[in-house]
Amino acid sequence: MSDVLKKICDDKREHVARKKSLKSLDALENEAKKASPVRDFTGALTAASTDSYGLICEIKRGSPSKGLIRADFEPTSLAKAYKAGGAACLSVLTDIPYFMGHDDYVQHVRDVVDLPVLRKDFMIDPYQITESRALGADCILIIMAALSDIQAAEIEAEALRHAMHVLIEVHDEKELDRALTHLKSPLIGVNNRNLKTMDVSIETSARIAKKVPADKMLVGESGIATRADLDHLANVGIRRFLIGESLMRQQEVAAATKALLLPAQG
Repeated sequence: MSDVLKKICDDKREHVARKKSLKSLDALENEAKKASPVRDFTGALTAASTDSYGLICEIKRGSPSKGLIRADFEPTSLAKAYKAGGAACLSVLTDIPYFMGHDDYVQHVRDVVDLPVLRKDFMIDPYQITESRALGADCILIIMAALSDIQAAEIEAEALRHAMHVLIEVHDEKELDRALTHLKSPLIGVNNRNLKTMDVSIETSARIAKKVPADKMLVGESGIATRADLDHLANVGIRRFLIGESLMRQQEVAAATKALLLPAQG
């Protein structure tokens, strides 16, 4: 685990401990039972990528490496723009100190569009999964680099108990092997960011894709900005993509999203 990721996870454990002191798991379970039904995150990606590409478009105000990404940040407006542009699903950052997110963004976004929503955060405790369902999330993220095999399996089991979907994120072949050995969920996200150097190369997705079984659904993450990037990765079997920063920096988000789904000219 990189020093940056370790610091984030250590801080997240303290954050979750504070949350637990304020709201019991039983109270969260009651809230989760009252949440609107889970939307089919995997199914939406599958349908969108049959004849085109399935885009998970990210609502992200900032990041540790880039600072503030979008000053005029309004989650519901962005959600509507992504929907208009053809997004299959949404990813909503809820981490506060590092990504300028907020838990409330999940429900706000879900209230204005019918797209399935991934709560993107650093999941280190099963408590957060019940919390995610109570917030209305349809899918959660498991970052293999942040968890032991046992922790990852516990978190996945909790998500499946709530009928939620899981996006399993890997950065290299070793993490992929761990995910394939210990987890069940079909969505495998390949993060193109090197956690040690923070460099980004979409060739990471291209390399790892060759080792992913056919019954899994690959999602390319990080460093994907153009239609050419999508077409390049489609050549190695990746037709689903999580795209955040490149779209967050566009003035016309709907048009930029739509442009990614238009066939290349010439």
